[in-house]
Amino acid sequence: MTFEMTVYMLRCADGSYYVGSTKQEVEARVWEHNNLPVDGYTARRRPVVLVFTETYDRITDAIARERQIKGWSRRKKEALIALSYESLPALSRRGHLVPPRT
Repeated sequence: MTFEMTVYMLRCADGSYYVGSTKQEVEARVWEHNNLPVDGYTARRRPVVLVFTETYDRITDAIARERQIKGWSRRKKEALIALSYESLPALSRRGHLVPPRT
């Protein structure tokens, strides 16, 4: 039996980003972030807007990806939102150790 899980990123009203994952429809989860009286990161930064999603068949893959993205810099998250995959390696915290290609 497979479950579909979505990793998502929200842009908050203060300009920060929130990364999460859900088994429900992502639009419903975004609605919850904006409307339910739950005390958490997004509750103090409403409204939030969905800016990125990836869907996984395996929950373990989704959780690993969520954790990975949460550890990224703001610039790297913005490159992901822009689907600029080729720029991601250079934006890693260790990217400065990789010599530039000539």
